[in-house]
Amino acid sequence: MNRETVVTEALDLLDEVGLDAVSTRRLAKRLGVEQPSLYYHFRTKRDLLAAMADSAMTPHSTAPLPSPDDDWREWFAENSRSFRRTLLMRRDGARLHAGTTPTGDLDRIRHKLAFLVASGVPERDAQMAMLAAGRYTVGCVLEEQADADPPQGDLPADVPVIDPEEAFEAGLTLLLDGLAHHTPA
Repeated sequence: MNRETVVTEALDLLDEVGLDAVSTRRLAKRLGVEQPSLYYHFRTKRDLLAAMADSAMTPHSTAPLPSPDDDWREWFAENSRSFRRTLLMRRDGARLHAGTTPTGDLDRIRHKLAFLVASGVPERDAQMAMLAAGRYTVGCVLEEQADADPPQGDLPADVPVIDPEEAFEAGLTLLLDGLAHHTPA
């Protein structure tokens, strides 16, 4: 048993039972080990959850970085979509990710911010836009994952059913339009 195996099994457990039911006891049983042996790899459950969140983000954190020839608006939108897709790959992916610190991803974040600034986005606006888009995306996915089986019969007839992807795209467009308003042509 190594650290990678523990994280892989923990993510599989997450997909099966959800974040609230993930426990070190349950994970140890799944791995066929005693619970204290997990502490060799992770001192606390919080450390395990952080490693799970980091591993779950691999599809997004390995996506291509922007190049100088990219259109910043198109790149920004695709970066947000990639983040959303990655969060949706795991049951409770947004909850697992929320509140984590991207310490292993700082060079990539710096590259993304430098790209936006080189594209004409004021530095502070680039920072705040990346933060806002990240939090917006986590919030959208959190709502989408919490509402996996919405009660159809409880809504009044005049309340429209909202497609989560359509709503995400609409909000993303508003974020981009606001950022473009602050960015010289």
